[in-house]
Amino acid sequence: MSDKILIRGLELRCHLGVPDAERAEAQMVKAHLTMKVTRFANDDQIEQTVDYQKVADGVTILAQKKERQLIETLASDIADYVLSDFAVCSIRVEIEKYILPHTDWVGVVVERSSSPRD
Repeated sequence: MSDKILIRGLELRCHLGVPDAERAEAQMVKAHLTMKVTRFANDDQIEQTVDYQKVADGVTILAQKKERQLIETLASDIADYVLSDFAVCSIRVEIEKYILPHTDWVGVVVERSSSPRD
C-alpha cells in the first residue's frame, strides 16, 4: 500500500524550446507532480512526511537554473531531483506547455521510481 502527495498546476517560468528564439524569453509551463510515499505517518508532524512547499520551491529553482530544449528533459530533471532529495518511492511528472497554435497545450509525462535501498 502507498499514499500519494499531489502538486497540481505548479507554474514554472523557464527557458524552453528547440529554436534559439523560443528559448530567448522565459515562458510559463505548468507541472503536475504525483509523489508516492510508503504511507502517511499518524503523528501529525511535518518531519514525518514530504514537505510539499520544499518540493515546489526546489522544482521552481531547478526549472529556472538552465535552458532546456525539451520539456521531456525538464520533466526528467524534476523527477530525478525529487527522487534524490525527498523520501518518495516514485513520482509522476506531467508538464504542460502552451506553444502550439490551435491547442490548449502540449505535454509529456515522466514516471520514475527510486532504486531499492539496501
